[in-house]
Amino acid sequence: MSVRAAPLWDSATQSFVGMLTITDFINILRTYYKSPFVQMEELEEHKLETWRNVLKERSRPLVSISPDASLLDAIKALIQNKVHRLPVIDAATGNVLYVITHKRILKFLFLYYHELPHPSYMNSTLGELKIGTYDKIATVKTSTPVISALNEFVDRRVSALPVVDDSGKVVDIYAKFDVINLAAEKTYNNLDVTVKKALEHRDQYFEGVLKCTLDETFAAVIQRIVKAEVHRLVVVNNEDHVIGMISLSDILSYLVLRYAEEEAKSPPENHSSTVVEEKLTEEQEEPEEKVATPEE
Repeated sequence: MSVRAAPLWDSATQSFVGMLTITDFINILRTYYKSPFVQMEELEEHKLETWRNVLKERSRPLVSISPDASLLDAIKALIQNKVHRLPVIDAATGNVLYVITHKRILKFLFLYYHELPHPSYMNSTLGELKIGTYDKIATVKTSTPVISALNEFVDRRVSALPVVDDSGKVVDIYAKFDVINLAAEKTYNNLDVTVKKALEHRDQYFEGVLKCTLDETFAAVIQRIVKAEVHRLVVVNNEDHVIGMISLSDILSYLVLRYAEEEAKSPPENHSSTVVEEKLTEEQEEPEEKVATPEE
């Protein structure tokens, strides 16, 4: 399993103070990169403390949750704080027991899909529900320099960039996670290489861009994103042109908001929170989940 982030421990305060993420690595690359002719060898000698000092202005307090919190609490914490991973910290020991992510929560809910209430909006289309982002979608071309893509990640606050050809048709996708290959292969000294060249170094088999259309139902989209184990789908038209993006965060945000509306209208015996929280407790008792290997 690929590790996309790690909790940071401060020995001085004897506590976890933040998360080291791929976004931090991207910001470090942007800070130190000058040109292909200037080596960034000092990067390999840096301590994490140096990185924290460099990124001090961009850092924010660690957002965490207790093991006794409900699944709904965890989802709200992820959405309201706009974070992709949420450490579950034992108040007594200060240890990180788990790291909850959008991906894990949605996968968990999908496992118990047949035991949970099925709202009518699950059969509505994306076009009807208007879930996702459809305005000024950030894209890159195969010829775009990697450094430009890194700037787009940070400036546009996105985690993935659809790669399009000259006609606007989506042909690939460059995600933040792909940037970690620069570190693995120590190829970060030349960030002027093209996105196409960078994607040739993927260490995992790429099955193609996962897409959907506005005519597909919400249930179908959830099923596709969970089974493919991806973090977003590219929304395309009939010509395969990018018209939007729908992410795990978009899906959970909609589910939580609509869930709250439905629960407020329904009698107490119809509430689904008890069922979900009981299932979450069962899930947390599984020993293999007690490994803090977060997924974005």
